Parts: sequence; structure tokens; C-alpha cells
Amino acid sequence: MIQHPRVHGISPGKLPERPLGLTDTLRRNRLGAYGEAIAASYLTREAGMLVLERNWRCSHGELDLVLRDGRVLVACEVKTRAGLSKGAPLEAVTPAKLERIKILIETWRGQHGIGARELRIDLVGVLLSHGAITRIDHVRGVG
Repeated sequence: MIQHPRVHGISPGKLPERPLGLTDTLRRNRLGAYGEAIAASYLTREAGMLVLERNWRCSHGELDLVLRDGRVLVACEVKTRAGLSKGAPLEAVTPAKLERIKILIETWRGQHGIGARELRIDLVGVLLSHGAITRIDHVRGVG
């Protein structure tokens, strides 16, 4: 279990159960951004990766994190949950999502002029309880 009271200036205290005046979409966006910050911190500190880009977008969709792990280019999908009522975070990653990530990382590589380098798709699931990190799952090389 990894505990980070603050990650990249985002405080878990900013994620109350039902914030007044915030729409569910805004709350989900903030939760997702917090989870992505946690994942980026974990992957750099604990797994020794280098973040190349966050939230890269194109017409095909978005990559949460693009990283380098040695000579391997990694696309990382991050799923964050504030509890298990909707299932574990990584249960939300479908085969269709993995196929889209493959297209996205190839597109990213082409746009950035990166030649034949090994590609990998990783998943990070972040589980929170009352804003505190209760679990981080990192799965390497899916899809």
C-alpha cells in the first residue's frame, strides 16, 4: 500500500464525496486527473520510467500517459475509483479500449518521429478511500 497525501499539487481533500456545485462530470474529471498524477508519480518513482507526455489527444482519442521504460515506449491507461461500488479500477478497461490504445500509441510515435522501438501497453488502477490511496495496481504488457 502506497500513501501519498499530496501528488503534484492535487490534494485528496479537494475530492469530497458530494462537492456542492460540482457536476458529476467535473467530479469524475478531477478524480481522473488526481489518479493520473498518482500513476505518473508511481511509475517514475517506483518503476523508474520517464513521462514523455500526459493527456495526449488526437482525432482517435486520448492517451493518459506516454512513458519510456528503458528503450521501450509505453502507453499507460489509468483508471481511478473512489470505491469498489462500480468494480475495481482495471475492470473498466475493455478489449475495445486496448485496441484504441494500440492505434493511439502508433499515431503518437508517428507524429513524434520515433522509429522502430518496442511498444508496450500498461495499465494502472488507483483505488481511493476518502481521498487517500488504498491501492495502486500496475499491470505491464497487456493487449
